[in-house]
Amino acid sequence: MTSPALTVRTITPDEHLALLRTQRSASFLQTPAWGQVKSEWRRESLGWFDGGRLVGAGLVLYRQLPKVKRYLAYLPEGPVIDWSSEQLGDWLTPMTAHLKRKGAFGVRIGPPVVTRRWSADAVKQGVADEGVTRLGEVPPTERSPQGARVVSQLQELGWRPQAVEGGFAAGQPQFNFQIPLRHRDGEQAGEPRTEDELLKGMNQQWRRNIKKAAKAGVEVSQGAEQDLKAFHDLYVHTAERDHFTPRPLSYFETMFRALNAEEPDRIKLFLGRHEGDLVAATILVRVGGHTWYSYGASSTEKRDVRGSNAVQWAMIQDALAAGADVYDLRGITDTLDPDDSHVGLIQFKVGTGGEAVEYAGEWDLPLRPLLYKAFSLYMARRGR
Repeated sequence: MTSPALTVRTITPDEHLALLRTQRSASFLQTPAWGQVKSEWRRESLGWFDGGRLVGAGLVLYRQLPKVKRYLAYLPEGPVIDWSSEQLGDWLTPMTAHLKRKGAFGVRIGPPVVTRRWSADAVKQGVADEGVTRLGEVPPTERSPQGARVVSQLQELGWRPQAVEGGFAAGQPQFNFQIPLRHRDGEQAGEPRTEDELLKGMNQQWRRNIKKAAKAGVEVSQGAEQDLKAFHDLYVHTAERDHFTPRPLSYFETMFRALNAEEPDRIKLFLGRHEGDLVAATILVRVGGHTWYSYGASSTEKRDVRGSNAVQWAMIQDALAAGADVYDLRGITDTLDPDDSHVGLIQFKVGTGGEAVEYAGEWDLPLRPLLYKAFSLYMARRGR
């Protein structure tokens, strides 16, 4: 697939979307619609051409250096190119040349390439082992040769891995937790798993909570745009309780409109109610065969009716019915230290019976070293 004659140029959002529709998996952060969500950044759809044929695409977000008309060109969880290539320079070099002409002083990419996986059992054993504090100290269930090749090539090409603190990179998380929705091995390889198989893969607490929610009368429904206000009220409540900074309602309204306008069922809102009270609400995003649990909220009252488990199970069922390959619960840290507050999040996700997945992380290529250094210092002072 790789060709030394690959060229890169700006493409239209329609061309960009047409390329994504040929892909079984591509991050929602690489869709043209995501550029509308990040409206404070200048955006560009890039296309890779082999002759006249479009063979790759990427969403570039340009972040300006203060007081200087130079930009960090950021392709979150992208670009969508042939990462199995033995000659990644053929893909990346024309991209960086194009971005430099556009005023970029540096480029940041996030190869959507897995490097290691750990089964739920392996993670649980790591948590139980007092001598283990990091996921990387646990032998992985699988090492990806492709992931190793990508990391090696990026290093050879001069790209720099970005600092990771506790598993959360400056941009997107390097470690995710995912539930495979298809069999990987054996005679059923490639076939979808059944709901019974997924339930059997969960731990006893998850199965009990799903049953408890149903028995308590929690009803899960899909919401429309006008229900975002109710979601957001609960989300702000969750943020106060769990000590994080919430995004404004307008962010979710923009996200809902942009992603829904791009593709039917690209984004969905799930609402879990008990006797009329909203006890949990979540947002699902889908591109091709990949489904993400993107945002979630839950009430402090009525936690015993297990609304969060009910909406999660409803989203997993929805992903399975849509023929998805994977249900992605997004980021975790790599800590397995029982004294670290983040370990609770890992234990919640491990209960689904999925697997921890390490991606190649985010990488920078300075194009104008002095400006890149100034930007790095500026971001360090801001605490990113």
